[in-house]
Amino acid sequence: MRWMLTLAVLAVLAGLQVAATALELRKPRIEVYKAKRELRLFDDATLVKTYPVALGSNPVPPKERQGDRATPEGTYTICQKNPRSQYHLSLGISYPGRHDAERGFKAKLISAAERQAILAAAARGKAPPWNTRLGGEVFVHGNGSKPDWTWGCIALDDKDIEELYHAVPIGTAITIHP
Repeated sequence: MRWMLTLAVLAVLAGLQVAATALELRKPRIEVYKAKRELRLFDDATLVKTYPVALGSNPVPPKERQGDRATPEGTYTICQKNPRSQYHLSLGISYPGRHDAERGFKAKLISAAERQAILAAAARGKAPPWNTRLGGEVFVHGNGSKPDWTWGCIALDDKDIEELYHAVPIGTAITIHP
């Protein structure tokens, strides 16, 4: 009987520890600084936490096309959450966005129909088409923050993506700086 009471107390304390570490944000937003290899989580204007990140294996230029292994730059939104990611957990980034669609259309990388589909997805806050020559399926995910190793995604350590995944809803703004 005594061991059951001890076990119950430990379970409650463990639950309180998990609850105490959960981030509750009113107006979350994410900023990534590629040159510093940092992801900063804000609640409105208040910096809440900074996480180390890894980028694509071509980390300096902005993403321009499928397969370039570059990480995009610009302002996007978190457009999906994947609890069964092969990279622990993942948050989908709405790349390509409006400015990428305009750039890609001018460079003749995408068709007028693809441009329109990307613009429509951006207007609705949904995931854009990820099967164009601009590339896609760019995520914030786990599996480690060192060294730059992804195909253009932003990688965090697993414990950090767990915290971030639960802290931000779909629709959260993410700005990726050079």
